[in-house]
Amino acid sequence: MPGVRFDFENSAGRRLSGVLETGTTPPRAYVVFAHCFTCDKRALAAVRISRALADQGFGVLRFDFTGLGESEGDFGTGLSSDVADVASAVEAMNAAGHEVQVLVGHSFGGAAVLAAAGQCPTVRAVAVLNAPASAEHVLRNIEGLPAADGDGRVPVEIAGREFELSAGFIADLAQHDQADRIAHLKRALLILHAPRDEVVGIDNATEIFVAARHPKSFVSLDDADHLLTAKADTDYAADVIAAWAARYLTASEPAEAPSREAVRVEETGGGKFQVAVWAGPAQFLADEPTDVGGLDSGPSPYDLLGAALGACTAMTCRLYADRKGWSLDKVSVEVTHEARTATSKDRFVREIGLEGELDADQTARLIEIAEKCPVHRTLTEGAEVTTRARPAPAPTLAPLDTGDHFARMTEACDEDDPSAPCPQDP
Repeated sequence: MPGVRFDFENSAGRRLSGVLETGTTPPRAYVVFAHCFTCDKRALAAVRISRALADQGFGVLRFDFTGLGESEGDFGTGLSSDVADVASAVEAMNAAGHEVQVLVGHSFGGAAVLAAAGQCPTVRAVAVLNAPASAEHVLRNIEGLPAADGDGRVPVEIAGREFELSAGFIADLAQHDQADRIAHLKRALLILHAPRDEVVGIDNATEIFVAARHPKSFVSLDDADHLLTAKADTDYAADVIAAWAARYLTASEPAEAPSREAVRVEETGGGKFQVAVWAGPAQFLADEPTDVGGLDSGPSPYDLLGAALGACTAMTCRLYADRKGWSLDKVSVEVTHEARTATSKDRFVREIGLEGELDADQTARLIEIAEKCPVHRTLTEGAEVTTRARPAPAPTLAPLDTGDHFARMTEACDEDDPSAPCPQDP
């Protein structure tokens, strides 16, 4: 599913550009991902790991640090700027209702999340990939440091690309005591590092691990390179992070469910229309197609209405055939919707597939019974809808009681044969 734009302001008032990745189900927790030095949110590792985590039920914000990618400001003021950006990202996500519990950082982004975690009360776990043990390690990748120009900027070349650093860049790096921060992290820590990393050597992982206190874990990335350019490596890293982080996540205590039946729907903050739906034991996303401004991340409201008609039709046909002892092997229903016009009502077209050893009369009778399913009657006979404002946020709901719908399907079957014994509710 495509990510959605999530821009926010940092502590200096600069607009930072981000993308929020979510999967096809409501996120179980939110993550902020910090990219490598001089990279941006489009880096392969950032994109692939974020999307892989989203597929496993996490919401992940990947963003451009100050002065990189599409973010405003000047790049190269030091680690302090990146730390402040991570803290701002967490704050913005929390303010949007997306509580961040996990920080993930790649390379110099790993140094940033290790330093920023202490400023983020909601964060419970930190994972770093090929991260340096000290902020000053980044200087090893800079070919000399010429004097600052008249504007106080230092032109440098990093990995064949030209950048400008501030004159105070080195001084800023020196003031960060990463070992002390790691020792007082007070969060679960996962260190993933490639033993053959030629940019940030494996000794950095050792230093971080020794400085950290438990709970701490180390996982080798085997033959991966520093930038994690192989998809197999990013997929593996995401799998490990997802499994490891799951044990440190907290879920809000569910409020007491109301006594009446209910389906709960609430906005996720992803895209223009995306909502999370809780219906009985199921949780899923609903959305609109991309051509009307949605993300196409789930069924549309009319898709759900068609699904309700199709599901009720199949269940009612099954119930009737079983009571008659007919050899109905399988029911399939396809529903299409035609929107109303100035001269016509909304129209649902339902095609029913009936498989089994059925004669023509049995098939015809099942088609007639489909016309009596409860959802069909609701759509054709109408229903009352009462709307009122809630005085407080909706509680987390318990699974729905489906007994009433089953009874109504039974009534539809009983109309044809009132003397037939009523089946037991499965």
